[in-house]
Amino acid sequence: MQRFSISFMGPLVGILLVTGLAEAGEAKVATTRTERCANLSRQVDEALETHAAAMQVAAAKALQKKGKRFCANKKEAQGIRTFAKALKLLGVAPIDPDAVTPKTDLHSKEKKS
Repeated sequence: MQRFSISFMGPLVGILLVTGLAEAGEAKVATTRTERCANLSRQVDEALETHAAAMQVAAAKALQKKGKRFCANKKEAQGIRTFAKALKLLGVAPIDPDAVTPKTDLHSKEKKS
């Protein structure tokens, strides 16, 4: 009786492993906080270049510096919030890499008459 259960378990375990690996391959990997810090820091850099005439540039630069310090000191959540504040001062919405955005076709938009 034991022999039958052991020989039956081998193929069953194999099927479960293959199914689990297939599902894991389809799973979306979330962005880490460290990656998010780096992405937001780059976004603030870009926003500072494109919004150089904004009245709050000095404040945004100070917040960016503070955000970099938080991220470097393993306080990523505080750094992320600080970068978001800097972007808000510049009138820019932080890009969320984990958000699903609908694809739009810019060429098919109707022209208003």
